[in-house]
Amino acid sequence: MPTTMTPQELRTVLSHGLLSFPVTDFNAQGDFHQAGYIKRLEWLAPYGATALFAAGGTGEFFSLAASEYSQVIKTAVDTCAGSVPILAGVGGATRQAIEYAQEAERLGAKGLLLLPHYLTEASQDGVAAHVEAVCKSVKIGVVVYNRNVCRLNAVQLERLAERCPNLIGYKDGLGDIELMVSIRRRLGDRFSYLGGLPTAEVYAAAYKALGVPVYSSAVFNFVPKTAMDFYHAIARDDHATVGKLIDDFFLPYLELRNRKAGYAVSIVKAGAKIAGYDAGPVRTPLTDLTEEEVGMLAALMDKMGPQ
Repeated sequence: MPTTMTPQELRTVLSHGLLSFPVTDFNAQGDFHQAGYIKRLEWLAPYGATALFAAGGTGEFFSLAASEYSQVIKTAVDTCAGSVPILAGVGGATRQAIEYAQEAERLGAKGLLLLPHYLTEASQDGVAAHVEAVCKSVKIGVVVYNRNVCRLNAVQLERLAERCPNLIGYKDGLGDIELMVSIRRRLGDRFSYLGGLPTAEVYAAAYKALGVPVYSSAVFNFVPKTAMDFYHAIARDDHATVGKLIDDFFLPYLELRNRKAGYAVSIVKAGAKIAGYDAGPVRTPLTDLTEEEVGMLAALMDKMGPQ
């Protein structure tokens, strides 16, 4: 893998395959655990994900201090050099997001995932100006994540694409089919398109039909073989395998995940621990699964067999 990657090369990479977001390892005291994170990345990298996103939403970007962020990104870049590209999550207020973006670029990340700016609602023009400022602060490729308070429409994205050559990807976390179709039709091959709804596998077949065959898998963190098997079944239109895995694993998994707000991250960390790669507890305001729920997840994972 080259030491540098142009935005257009990154767009090509992100236009096929399965993507994933490794959880960030914390020790029992809740501090970043570098050795555990290295072990996790070394375990996951060979399974065949096209790219990994360090300090993404599942990686608890929102709870990391700036100094920890640098450690996480550097560890991921160094560990995965030559094996799988690392994209870095960035977000928050515009100046903060720019600082994170420039630090990730300095540390060797191949690209950025621009997460929503969080609490404050803003106009389309304001959000677009935020995205443009972050894109223009770096040379590496940027993927914008439409989710929560970031709800850019097709017209704004087209304008951004004209002004920001390094804006090369769009990740959808809204599930608005009309909006997704309008963006896909208007932007064509200008972007790579990523499915980004929580537990994206449930939506994978529908998004593939919309022209969005690529998605990011959270369960890759603890059942990587199952995640890859499902992706390959989607790719070859193996409806029988897709249906069986949805019935046997993903629907029961969703029922457990939906028990409490924030469990989309917590359940992934619980799964990683069951798989033998304990990433420590989540940080507040998230809460960990109960012992009973961990047992239910373990039984569900056991049904999927060795990974």
